[in-house]
Amino acid sequence: MPRTAKTPQIPAIGPLDRSAGALGRQLAQKLRDAVKGGGLQPGESLPSTRALAESLGIARGTVVQVYEQLMAEGFLVSCPGVGTQVAPSLAGVPRKGAARGMPLPPLPPAAEAFARVASQFTPLPPVPFAVSVPVGMAAPGLAWRRLGNRIRAHGAGAPGGYGDPQGALPLREAIADYVRRSRSVHCGAEQVIVATGTQQGLFLACMVLLGQDDCAWVENPAYLGITALLDALAPGRMVRVPVDEEGIDVAAGLRLCPGARAAFVTPSHQYPLGMPMGMARRNALLDWARARSAWIVEDDYDSELRYTGHPFPSLQGLDPGRVVYLGTFSKILFPSLRLGYAVVPPALVQAFRGARALMDRHPPSADQHVLAAFIAEGHLDRHIRRIRGVYAQSRAQLLQILQEALPGGLAWLQPSDQGMHCVLWLAPRIDDRAVALQAVRAGVAVRPLSPMYAPGSGRPGLVLGLGAFPAEQVAEAARRLAAVIAAAAA
Repeated sequence: MPRTAKTPQIPAIGPLDRSAGALGRQLAQKLRDAVKGGGLQPGESLPSTRALAESLGIARGTVVQVYEQLMAEGFLVSCPGVGTQVAPSLAGVPRKGAARGMPLPPLPPAAEAFARVASQFTPLPPVPFAVSVPVGMAAPGLAWRRLGNRIRAHGAGAPGGYGDPQGALPLREAIADYVRRSRSVHCGAEQVIVATGTQQGLFLACMVLLGQDDCAWVENPAYLGITALLDALAPGRMVRVPVDEEGIDVAAGLRLCPGARAAFVTPSHQYPLGMPMGMARRNALLDWARARSAWIVEDDYDSELRYTGHPFPSLQGLDPGRVVYLGTFSKILFPSLRLGYAVVPPALVQAFRGARALMDRHPPSADQHVLAAFIAEGHLDRHIRRIRGVYAQSRAQLLQILQEALPGGLAWLQPSDQGMHCVLWLAPRIDDRAVALQAVRAGVAVRPLSPMYAPGSGRPGLVLGLGAFPAEQVAEAARRLAAVIAAAAA
């Protein structure tokens, strides 16, 4: 393969002041400052003397003299066959402008909140029991790659101009048909907003639905993505409403804050505990929303993966004009896909379109068209049927292994019949954060449950993902986790 010549650039030095004269001294000082300030890194190549002279409009001899002077000072070195470089020996030397006892300005509260989010969302390694790791039979298979190669090269997914902030029409049509068939959602393609996942859908809903003084109901416990988001966007205005075996306790919400503007719920499969919201509780929630002119944001988490009976119908189907419905393909296909959607009432479409445009203009076009074809050609339905069996088998296997491996009285499982994870409760005296940290060091990926509760109401537990890992690997991970739990209780 032929090599392409590359001319190094030095934007860090900026223009020379011709009115001041002494162009050589100016250039030498600018190069010294660029090295000291980090604009030029140790080992980085510089332009040839001819190329730099032409770009600056000065004599080549001036550049030659500057390079020779800086070589003598130890800033530059000449490497045969490579050219002039910043001296590699300068690596590790403190840079100009580095802090020398001077305190940095304090972070504002919002920045501190975002820093906490960064630590909470650090990806876990792809080992048992990380959530949504598409290995083996849980991966989407060859169909996705074939469609991708075809559509990106010659189809609508080939590189093009800007797209619709709402998303590609073929994908929105496919999503509208899919959620109508599978989730009893009432909508047309014009109501679908393609997002990068449920997290962006939640962000859009917060931006559009909540005014400066509005409060919002959030389940307790709840997904960290929504609680962290409201902590940052609406500090002090998040009302944590307890859940019981029927889902969110609407009566408790009415006592705590009857005038909330929105409720964020996971009715089909409460995250993280796993129970579905009963019909009486669904009706009570909708009655509250109608009476108070409030909105409901339905995160339809893991709804496709119910292992006994049929998946529960959506809450949106009971009142399409009141509910914003959120879904994602990242969990059931692969997390790096970063494609999800919001189905919004007609009155909110333009507001969501505008908020979507301000975030990142529009989703990446190529994968939208690949996913549209994947759904339209029936591959998604087949994939979901397959992984439902895969995860059902993994779940049964995991439950049996955990029951055999876990120390009695220290850990027990929360009953659940759907989803990609299960909850392992821990004895009250055990610190689930410490257990999760030690588990990762032992090669086991788990999330602590207590941070998902409002402060002062948490219970210790762990979120364990179901994955298509080999039984031997799962059994070994369970034994390691049991040892970590036993050590934490000692």
